[in-house]
Amino acid sequence: MDLSVIGILVSLAVIVVLALRGLGIAVIGPLAAALVAIFSGMGVLDTLMGPYMKGFISYAAKFFLIFLFASIFGKYMDDSGAAKAIARKLLQLVGHKGPFYVLFSVAMITLLLTLGGVSMFVVIFAVMPIARPLFKQMNIPWHLFIAAFIFGIGSLSMTMVPGSPSIQNIMPTKYLGTTPMAAPLLGIICSILIMSMNAWYMNWQLKKAYAKGEGYADSAPSNVVDEIDDTKVLPGFLVSLVPPFAVVICLNALKLDPVWALVIGCVTAAICFWQNIDSHFVTINGGATNTAIPIINTCADVGYGMAVAATSGFKIITDFLMTIPGPPIVALSAATFMMTGITGSASGGLAIVLETLIGKYAAMGLNPEMLHRIVVMACGVFDAMPHSGATVTALAVSGLTHRQAYRHVWYGHVVATFLVMLIAIPLAVVLYK
Repeated sequence: MDLSVIGILVSLAVIVVLALRGLGIAVIGPLAAALVAIFSGMGVLDTLMGPYMKGFISYAAKFFLIFLFASIFGKYMDDSGAAKAIARKLLQLVGHKGPFYVLFSVAMITLLLTLGGVSMFVVIFAVMPIARPLFKQMNIPWHLFIAAFIFGIGSLSMTMVPGSPSIQNIMPTKYLGTTPMAAPLLGIICSILIMSMNAWYMNWQLKKAYAKGEGYADSAPSNVVDEIDDTKVLPGFLVSLVPPFAVVICLNALKLDPVWALVIGCVTAAICFWQNIDSHFVTINGGATNTAIPIINTCADVGYGMAVAATSGFKIITDFLMTIPGPPIVALSAATFMMTGITGSASGGLAIVLETLIGKYAAMGLNPEMLHRIVVMACGVFDAMPHSGATVTALAVSGLTHRQAYRHVWYGHVVATFLVMLIAIPLAVVLYK
């Protein structure tokens, strides 16, 4: 085997091992790039200052403003209590009819909030303290919260629903000249499939847990607060919906650039929640500060990918992928599976594929909308591996361990989305010849 290919494989193994041990990708990225350079006979510093930093800076130039205003928007929804107001109202409307309705309500709340441009980190803190008393009241095993949560924030809102303002759905627009509404029919069909699978899975797991005699107390953590803080005056439900709808309308109906759509969303949120924010400067600064880690981590992923792309081993690997039988989007999906699974990041893995591979597939004359939807959906399959930052955070915040609840991430997100991709690829070929 070529030494450069061995170096790439070693660097990938290092990424997974160090990520599982808790080291951040901002450190792992350049370290893995250095290993690739050594095995490929390239200068370490030349690689880091050349292709690595080129990829790092290129991604930041394209997406920093999107990350910035999305983070500020999410901070407004969080600090104002709007995210919590939406969650509370929907649970009141649907969540008291039975255990399954509670689970489905949590899923729909997370779906609505993420489709409105609110990050999963804001969503989990908004939904969890409201959902937990209902889980306790109806004796629903607490580990099933993750099954409902991943249903709403996973592939459905992140990659499949046409028009979603998720960063993953926006990224290909900069490379393919598409819009977030790309391949709407394919996206809608896949959305229906994943919703059906997840609804069935939640119901099956609920019945299975009750059959085993499981209840709320069996997996309830002690580090999560039971009661809802009612001391803060929340904005009204309808008012809380205005800023998210403003973002979605600007992005899809008015077809504004994502940056402008998010800026308008931030301004709308500031106006709607003027009385609910203690200090607008604190909220804006908090949102801006929250931008740093996500953008730096993703840039580090992309930098690593560009360092790999500069090696002879990368050409060998891409040539091999191109020989996979079937339509070209099979190889594209396989490459995306690999990169997102290894980096543990949908946006990080997708960014590497967009920077290094998507141009080759576009040059084949393939439908840009098809490429957009397929590569975005593919990035939301193996991104939720055990070392994924989103997975680790969701479990930690909800007070659960991998042993208690990761299976819900695996089956509800990874397996279900992979099965949908097996249908989506041939369907895309038929719909977008």
